[in-house]
Formats: sequence, structure tokens, C-alpha cells
Amino acid sequence: MIQPSYPIRTARLALRPVTIDDLDDVYAFQRRPDVVRWVLGAEPRTREQSRASVLAMAGEDAWRAEGDCLTVAAVTDAGVIGIVELVWRSQLDRTAELGFVFHPDHGGRGLATEAATALLAWGFDEFGLHRVYGRCHCRNGASARLMGRLGMRQEARHVESYRFKGEWADQLVFAILAQEWQTRTPPS
Repeated sequence: MIQPSYPIRTARLALRPVTIDDLDDVYAFQRRPDVVRWVLGAEPRTREQSRASVLAMAGEDAWRAEGDCLTVAAVTDAGVIGIVELVWRSQLDRTAELGFVFHPDHGGRGLATEAATALLAWGFDEFGLHRVYGRCHCRNGASARLMGRLGMRQEARHVESYRFKGEWADQLVFAILAQEWQTRTPPS
């Protein structure tokens, strides 16, 4: 079992495993149409759907095998303001996929960047990842900009590569290598 030493602390956040006590905070953003707008197959969640989601995330506190998801809550004095995750995609290639979702009320202050930076630092510096990538809908500018701030480069635009809400959609793929992570200019 591989996991960070919890909590991971940043200047303004604590990153820790999700617990059932986070239900109210998670439901506050999972129920919003503007939050799930770019999530494949997602609709605003009911409280019971959020409860199931929180219970699932609560079991994602470590990597036990390739394919596992490490999910952490980004916590401020206001409570859980977002979720950041790394999915262990390949043990052989030392690759993971980054994912994130944050409550819009806490946007514009760099908190999502701070949280994702901390989880990537664990992945590269502690776990020894070689490459991390992230994907988003081509019109999801906020996610694309966040990945850019993390030092990830856009590697691909997969044209009409998947069905999204009944239409063909383009997917953007961003990535960063360990040596790029070490030499990047941290976001200000």
C-alpha cells in the first residue's frame, strides 16, 4: 500500500482522505450544474448520490494496485472546497492521471492550483512517477488553464474522439514529465 503522509499541508490547505463527514461540503458542489457541466455522463447529484460518491472516495486513500485512484479532499477553514485525485495508470511506465473538481465559490484564488501542485509533488517526489497526464473537454477552459499553470503541456487535441451529451466532442490531453516537474517555474 502506497499513500502520502496525511495531511499534506500547503500554505492555505490541508489535503486528506475524504470521509463521510464531508458529505455536506461535497454535495454543495456536486449538486451544481456548473460544476458537472464538463464531466462525462454526470448530472447534478442528489444528496443520496453524493453520499454514494463520498463513500466511494473514502475508500480511495492509497494506491494498492495499478488502476487505483488516490482521492484527497482540499480543506480550508470553510471546509472541503474541492477534490483532487491521481489515478495510477501504469506501474511499468510510472504514469498517473490527474483529476480535480472544485466549488466555484472558491475559484480565482489559486486554491485548485495549490492543491493539485501538492498532490503532483507527492506523485513525482515521493512516489517516483515519470509522467502525469490530464484530460478535459476542449471547451473546458478552466481545466485547461489549470493544467497549464501546473506546467503541463498540451500534447494532443483528439478531434471528435468521444460522445458528450449526444454530440461528438474534442478532448484535450495535457502532460508533464518528472524532469519537467523538477525544472518548472512554480505558479505564482
